[in-house]
Amino acid sequence: MELSDVAIFCAIVSAGSLSGAGRQSGLSPMSVSRRLAALEEELGVRLFHRTTRAVALTADGETFLPLAQAMLDARNAALAAFSDCRDGLGGVLKVTAPNRIGRALVVPLVVKLMAANPHLQIDLTLTDGIVDIVAAGIDVAVRVAPLQMSELIATKLADNPRILCASPAYIKARGRPKKLSDIDAHSCLTLHAMDGWTFRTGERVVTKRISGRLAANSVDAVRAACLAGAGIAMLTYWDVAEDLADKTLMSIALSDAEPEALAIWAILPTRLYMPPRARAFIDAMKAALVASGP
Repeated sequence: MELSDVAIFCAIVSAGSLSGAGRQSGLSPMSVSRRLAALEEELGVRLFHRTTRAVALTADGETFLPLAQAMLDARNAALAAFSDCRDGLGGVLKVTAPNRIGRALVVPLVVKLMAANPHLQIDLTLTDGIVDIVAAGIDVAVRVAPLQMSELIATKLADNPRILCASPAYIKARGRPKKLSDIDAHSCLTLHAMDGWTFRTGERVVTKRISGRLAANSVDAVRAACLAGAGIAMLTYWDVAEDLADKTLMSIALSDAEPEALAIWAILPTRLYMPPRARAFIDAMKAALVASGP
């Protein structure tokens, strides 16, 4: 089996089309189609459903995808092990992270990694949505949301406590809630499809229903509204660390409950092989979070 054909298969998955894979690989769509056909013939299965505009993995294609990525990972491991490069890390590190943490932590960190490793390239996707890291060929996903059961590999980087907070202007105008039931009298700023906040009260975990006049699709938007004095928000430490430090936001502690804790995780697509550049990124993230964390 030609690894170049396997790489074309993965490029088609990543790009979502034969023409997109051709642009990534420097090949014509016809050449990409021939290479894919050769791979399908060798495997004896059809890997994609094709239309004039797009492609979609067949069931066999979905089965083959993690195997294909493992083959390419093994090739990259061999190249890295015997590389003549003496100038540090190389290749392309593909990372995805939430918007706020990405800008505050990940961007400065990868800039330092690039400065220390002239042959390293970074492909960074910042989004508050969940990326299919296998289909997108991501090396490391930085995530904060509670993890769902999956075959992905998770490494905890640091604690990331949730914090109730509001601007000084809001607290001056509306007061500071002192216990969980006091939240009913306040305007709460929420993310879309979130009608409750989770708290721990002693040994119990409870979900407090909340209401307010503003809901948004991103943490950045909720934070901006909170800074503007529109209400109380529940955000994580790394969303508001700078705001708490310069006192543009104030934390709110309740006497009978505290927000359920979260953590920052590094999510990897496979345990079979971790590129050295991914390991370096994870180690650097851990160090940065420990150095400036709560």
